[in-house]
Order: sequence, then structure tokens, then C-alpha cells
Amino acid sequence: MPTASTLRLRGVHHIAIICADYAASKRFYTEVLGLEIIREVHRAARDSYKLDLAVNGQYVIELFSFPTPPPRLSQPEATGLRHLAFAVADVEAARQHLAAHGVACEPVRTDEFTGRRFTFFSDPDGLPLELYEA
Repeated sequence: MPTASTLRLRGVHHIAIICADYAASKRFYTEVLGLEIIREVHRAARDSYKLDLAVNGQYVIELFSFPTPPPRLSQPEATGLRHLAFAVADVEAARQHLAAHGVACEPVRTDEFTGRRFTFFSDPDGLPLELYEA
């Protein structure tokens, strides 16, 4: 039974990503992955774009651009967010879709605990992404 001091999280609201090349990342997330654009805002004072994206109508990613963002370590297994996983019905069909768009994926593996298939790939900035069969 929750107490009055219990933090009552209702879910994950969104994930924020800062990209180096806004046009390339916008194309990748919308045209290759198929995320839906909710809104796009240019913030002139910051020389920055903010693109709100959805999966199946659910707001999920804020894609930001900033002038000259510093690089971020992501391999091997750097501290911080490890990866972002997208649920798909058929991981092999999704992998073939990515391959048709020139996106390299790791070989499909099977999760030893759930028996579900998955593969990893990267966005234009090298951020690790996963397709997970659910």
C-alpha cells in the first residue's frame, strides 16, 4: 500500500536526444524509423530545433539540435543511458527494413531470459538503439 510520501510515477513521459546533424537525425527518426512528428519548433535565441516525435500516437522522443554539441561516449558500455529499445512485432522484418535504408544492424539474438529476439543498431550520432520483438 503506497504511503503519503511514495513517489507515484505514472510512466515514462519522453526521452530527450541531442543530435549533431539535425536534418540527418530528423530524416532517420521520421523516414527510416517511422516516428510521427507532433511538432517542430525553431528556437532562434538558442539557434536550436526541437522536434517532438511519437510512436503510434504516443509522445516519446524530443529531438534537439544545438550548435556544436560535445561528443558523447557510447561504446564500449559507457556510464549513462545504455540504449533505447523499440518494440516490434517481427524483428527480422524490421531489420530488413533498416538494411534497405542503409542502416547496419547486429545479428539477431535471442534474450536468454525471455526467449524474445532482438538486435542493436545506431542512429546517425552513434547512439545505441534496439529492436525488441514483443
